[in-house]
Amino acid sequence: MQNNVKKLVTAIAASVALLGAGAAVAEIKVGIAGPMTGPVAQYGDMQFSGARMAIERINAAGGVMGENLVAVEYDDVCDPKQAVTVANALVNDGVKYVVGHLCSSSTQPASDIYEDEGILMITPASTSPGITTRGYELVFRTIGLDSMQGPVAGEYLASLKPKKVAVIHDKQQYGEGIATAVRDTLKDAGVEIAMFEGITAGDKDFSSLVTKLKQAQVDYVYYGGYHPELGLILRQARQADLDAVFMGPEGVGNKDINTIAGEAAEGLLVTLPPAFDEKEENKDLIAAFADKDEDPSGPFVLTSYAAVQLVAEGIEKAGSKDPFEVAAALRANSFETPIGTVQYDKAGDMKSFEFVVYEWHSDGSKTPVSN
Repeated sequence: MQNNVKKLVTAIAASVALLGAGAAVAEIKVGIAGPMTGPVAQYGDMQFSGARMAIERINAAGGVMGENLVAVEYDDVCDPKQAVTVANALVNDGVKYVVGHLCSSSTQPASDIYEDEGILMITPASTSPGITTRGYELVFRTIGLDSMQGPVAGEYLASLKPKKVAVIHDKQQYGEGIATAVRDTLKDAGVEIAMFEGITAGDKDFSSLVTKLKQAQVDYVYYGGYHPELGLILRQARQADLDAVFMGPEGVGNKDINTIAGEAAEGLLVTLPPAFDEKEENKDLIAAFADKDEDPSGPFVLTSYAAVQLVAEGIEKAGSKDPFEVAAALRANSFETPIGTVQYDKAGDMKSFEFVVYEWHSDGSKTPVSN
């Protein structure tokens, strides 16, 4: 196995226990696939934190059909090629359920393998509609789609009566997809789109882009992509005295953007899932995260928790560990989770999911401004 693939096999909360005369408790492997390293590892931290907590609490409550869940964790670095390597490794490990991947560009090729190999996958973070338009039986998610999030962002921007909007993206499946949805919503609202173009993920110098934005005299900029690039764009725009308000999707709603952008992050508009950690019904669960000194407020923490919960409850509802029977049970039932009631359509998408517009602050906090 390549050095940049970290394999962590973790048995959480007594995954090997004794029954009666010393027989070991049977185990159900759950693959957790996402970025442990790389530029968006902070989002992977959210994913692994939420999934591990769900496994721990489910096992403490008796497991699933009398068996303990065991996490089999892999680092895909949010890289499509690495995601394929990870997916094949999980197949070889005999895993039948996967929570992941995180980045849409990784989830899409990995899901091809899972579907072919009879592995049920629930992504807690990938929003690209293309992931669930292929008629797959075993692909689900616990987050909304770009086709939901984009209109929320576009309609909010249109309500601000902008003069000219630039729409920028990172040329990747997630970033370009959400940017396209925002652009189309703005066009439908009669807003002038001064620019629609891509940057290269990983670049550091965005001075030419900032110059173009100034020359176009835009008053709003929408960015589709992740926080490392937007943080640099914000900082360089501030240095160049670009007077425009920036907006982005949940991929930029990370406190690390403040480390990169500094004071330039103040006033950034972000679409995010609702603050599930503030819901009264999640009070005990949030306390459990606090006991571990973990932050449950990230956008993918409780979506990942819910994904594990759905695997467990799907197995229980099906009365079977066969992934196809579990998939049928997920589509046929309604589930109460920390992210609310989950009901699936035929494609494996949630029938409803809310995105909220927040104003981001330079201390990493956020204020809801619209839903």
